[in-house]
Amino acid sequence: MSAVRVDSWRGVAGEDMEAVSSNLAGVFRARVRRLLGQLVRPYRRPILGAAALILLKTAATLAIPYLVGLAIDQGVRPGRTGDLNRLLALVVVLGCVMSVAAVANRAFLRLSGRIGQDILLDLRLRLFDHLQALSLSFYERYTSGRIIARLTSDIDALQELLATGLSSVVTAVLSVVAIALILLRLDLRLGLATLVAFPLIVVLTQWFRGQSALSYRAVRTAIALVIVHYTESLAGIRAVQAFRRESRNQEIFVDVVGRYRDANVWSNTLGATFGPGIYLLGRLTTAAVLVYGALLVVQGNLTLGILTAFILYLRQFFEPMQDLSQFYTVFQSASAALEKVSGVLDEEPQVPEPARPLAIERAAGAVELEAVTFGYRDTPVLKDVSLSIPAGQVLALVGETGAGKSTLARLVARFYDPVQGRILLDGTDLRELSSRELRRSVVMVTQESFLFSGTVGENIAFGRPDATRDEVEAAARAVGAATFISSLPQGYDTDVRRRGVRLSSGQRQLVAFARAFLADPRVLILDEATSSLDLPTERLVQRALRSLLRRRTALIIAHRLSTVEIADRVLVIDHGRIVEDGTPAALVSGRGRYHALHAAWLESLA
Repeated sequence: MSAVRVDSWRGVAGEDMEAVSSNLAGVFRARVRRLLGQLVRPYRRPILGAAALILLKTAATLAIPYLVGLAIDQGVRPGRTGDLNRLLALVVVLGCVMSVAAVANRAFLRLSGRIGQDILLDLRLRLFDHLQALSLSFYERYTSGRIIARLTSDIDALQELLATGLSSVVTAVLSVVAIALILLRLDLRLGLATLVAFPLIVVLTQWFRGQSALSYRAVRTAIALVIVHYTESLAGIRAVQAFRRESRNQEIFVDVVGRYRDANVWSNTLGATFGPGIYLLGRLTTAAVLVYGALLVVQGNLTLGILTAFILYLRQFFEPMQDLSQFYTVFQSASAALEKVSGVLDEEPQVPEPARPLAIERAAGAVELEAVTFGYRDTPVLKDVSLSIPAGQVLALVGETGAGKSTLARLVARFYDPVQGRILLDGTDLRELSSRELRRSVVMVTQESFLFSGTVGENIAFGRPDATRDEVEAAARAVGAATFISSLPQGYDTDVRRRGVRLSSGQRQLVAFARAFLADPRVLILDEATSSLDLPTERLVQRALRSLLRRRTALIIAHRLSTVEIADRVLVIDHGRIVEDGTPAALVSGRGRYHALHAAWLESLA
């Protein structure tokens, strides 16, 4: 069985078993312990209060068998007349102890539940804030499904641990240690007889611990694969249906869900072996102690009350061990989940915030590149590019696909940092500006403008939530979006729905233009931002751009050369280098690359 599950786990995790086993030197790795310490530190006082409550509850619970035995020996006295008053007094004390245990347990569960939810809240907020701060390179490596898995299923695994697991394990550990001492104190002979089963318990526990660590790593990896395939398939449902990909996607989904099932079956099989194994050892030990204790009672070497208390304690001794097995199941799942979450939190932004950011009162918009070199994963895209863009100049970047136009624009927006060289805004290195300062001065509009759920007005005011309705409407009029917005059912209050599906691609792009212009940046980057517009809409936007870009530095990337006509200057980029630089008219009249691109574009229109 184990061999089958290990093979299944190999398929899920995609790693070599020996390599993973060597990495599992401890259940908690250093970064996991560090993360737990950071999460728990603000709640030290409530945790101490919870610890006091659980100690009180455990002490009261452990007193019950002793009081029962005392009542039998002093109140019942088999074969002799009992002391009824003594028995009633012990029953009252027993009732009070039970009440204390119940009240302390309720208070502990409420307090520990609140602490757990507060810790989860802090973790969710921290993870979401960290994800927003990470650079674009992180999202190029991580799929959206894996990120969603960190925020959902992994956090849910931690919630199960904090909600139910910790209370049971704390009680179980305290009970096992305390009962072991009590058993030896009640009767050393019976206590030593109980210890005979311990070697088997240790061996079974070690086996379960090693196997469950592997199985729950497989479970967490498998559920991530399920979420990745699920989210990507539904996010690209148009392409799936257009290319009749449904059957193939279903085959892949059957495979990943099957792996998830196998990982869970493996995990459940381990629990189904460990729990009943502890139960069987507990019952056999109890039976052996009962027989041995009965002989001692018959021989007059042990009282019936002590034997009864011992058996009750012995029952309490093995029940927590079964709870520990269930907790370990939850613990392994949470440990694997926390390890993945801590891995995301350990990701460092590739575009870090400066230690001492500089401030620009009001950027003029002058941009300069000094010997900039950049590449993705050791593949050079821009090579020793130097460029000076005066404030207020509209610069168009043209060239074939993959030439480096979008890369240059993303560097100016500081979505990436150059490998060599530097980029300046009004003489200040972008790496010395805070992200808030930079985003206030530089705004980028891409080909695929993302609209969020909400109204048209809210999407326009996305970069300036405090903007008034008049300012929102003025921005819409400036880019020519007011006409189509007024025709919507509720105008600016129309809900665009998820990702703006209620609007056409051209309308979404106009809303994105209005959003950018309302933000009022000094540098505006349009990365093929007019490619999704039809010709009438494009002409409308071009008229708006002529006036709106007049006193603004702009970088325009476009394959449609009609958009380039509004530029003051054109750069032709080829294989990461600037090969031509001049005004549109001068480059068209020449015999260089731009002339050839312009001729090809005119031919495509014909």
